[in-house]
Amino acid sequence: MKAAVFYGKEDLRIEEAPEPTPGPGQVKVRVAYAGICGSDVHTYFSPESNPFDLETPHPLTGAKLPQILGHELGGTIVELGPGVTGVEVGDRAAVHPIVATCGECASCRGGVPMTCRLMASLGTNANGGGLAEYVVVGVSQLHLIPEGLELRMATLVEPMAVGWHAMVRSGVRPGGTALVLGAGPIGIGAWNALRARGVEKLLVSEPNAERRAAIAALGARTIDPVADDLAAAVGELTGGEGVQVVIDAAGAPAAFTAGVASLAPGGRMVEVAAYERPAEIQPTDLMIGEREIVGAVGYQPDDWDGIIAAMAQGGYETTGWVTERELDDVVDAIHALRAGQGSKILIRIG
Repeated sequence: MKAAVFYGKEDLRIEEAPEPTPGPGQVKVRVAYAGICGSDVHTYFSPESNPFDLETPHPLTGAKLPQILGHELGGTIVELGPGVTGVEVGDRAAVHPIVATCGECASCRGGVPMTCRLMASLGTNANGGGLAEYVVVGVSQLHLIPEGLELRMATLVEPMAVGWHAMVRSGVRPGGTALVLGAGPIGIGAWNALRARGVEKLLVSEPNAERRAAIAALGARTIDPVADDLAAAVGELTGGEGVQVVIDAAGAPAAFTAGVASLAPGGRMVEVAAYERPAEIQPTDLMIGEREIVGAVGYQPDDWDGIIAAMAQGGYETTGWVTERELDDVVDAIHALRAGQGSKILIRIG
């Protein structure tokens, strides 16, 4: 089968790879689309920055480089392994990429297995990845999608789940007020999730004109925090009270500072962005007003179910921020994303 195989720094090859066969409890999926994630871009250019040692066999899966990239994928079941029940050949699904966790550490015991230091994921440290014609996964990794929902939408469930999980962590209620920092894929996911939760007083702060225009075309109220007054816009939105929730998907120190300053008393900021540079914080800003900052990473299975339900109701629109390319163009797609061109790129596989 055709696959994008990663060998090391800036060495991603489109080549023939062995076609997988499902074992007990597994299914074989014909991949329709696979998304390029920011972590794929970082891994391609700086594999040493990946939190996992890709050169050493993973203690749970034995996987190491070379490895097929891709952990955002949707496709159709084409074969069932021994003992598989509950799904059928022809069913369409979004594929949850987490293959294994240790099950014993504080993260796993605490109900946050996505923070397990031995977590293994497709496209990184588990054999198989989405940038291939076929992938074999455990049946428990499937989230079936309803009739009428396109497979390209199934592929977007994984990246959108990150923003959905941030929304859940915020504790926001219907009718609440919120500010989203950053309008990349995660910011768009958070904006969609907040709308699905019933948040109408919602502002998106994004300095990049292309990304700002893309989310504005979806119906978002936006502001350029460089050219315009973010504090004034938040005041206008909330009657001077500040927002109850901030979701930081920007990863910029200036955005972090502005986010804390935008919170109403008792408000909560959810940190879902990765920072390359440290951001300063004044603890007094939290103490006065009892404001909170919490982290959000990855997602829970329930987040996927919530997104699929929202997608089925027409809650997610892809026009203007999702583009498609062929598998042979995957390296160009990675370079384009690094250069800030576009927002989300899906690779057409089958």
